[in-house]
Amino acid sequence: MSKKIVVAICGASGSIYGIRILKALLEKPVEVFLTLSEAGKQVLAHETGYNGEKIEIFLKNQGLRIHEKAVLNIYDVKNLFAPPASGSFRHNGMVIAPCSMKTLGAIASGIADDLIHRAADVCLKEKKPLVLLTRETPLNIIHIENMKKAALAGATIMPPCPGFYTRPKTIMEIIDNTAARVLDQLDIETDTIRWGDKDL
Repeated sequence: MSKKIVVAICGASGSIYGIRILKALLEKPVEVFLTLSEAGKQVLAHETGYNGEKIEIFLKNQGLRIHEKAVLNIYDVKNLFAPPASGSFRHNGMVIAPCSMKTLGAIASGIADDLIHRAADVCLKEKKPLVLLTRETPLNIIHIENMKKAALAGATIMPPCPGFYTRPKTIMEIIDNTAARVLDQLDIETDTIRWGDKDL
């Protein structure tokens, strides 16, 4: 049975992280449940040139080769009837990339007023992996306390901090290193270079 992963893209800078994670997932036999916040769509357009076309077309233009057994489901952020909004929906984890401080605050406070917040809340209560690719710097004490609360509730706080021991030659290689580390958290195999590999 293929894995089912929930992916959310929020309005923090760094939407390319969400796109490259999507790409990495859909090149495997994985079923993805995707939602974008309204701010996430705006930032994606500003940072990548996304013009509102179908996300599948955009991903293919980014070099995606969809696995024959991969499935992409897309839901409006206001749709609280979508499968990830329910604790009875069985899946293998969720990643929010990038995760804005607004979304982090909502998760830390137990606020579930849209699909992203609700799906994250469900992950915590159902003890499923929840990876938050938090994107902000510098951090104030409110951000840090919210990260602590989310972590204590079961989330994995994962700022995009790539390893440079892989000697990346492009920005995309740096981003893909982080994407691979996210897939590690979701127990999905990747071919990323790892510390100790002979290729280093």
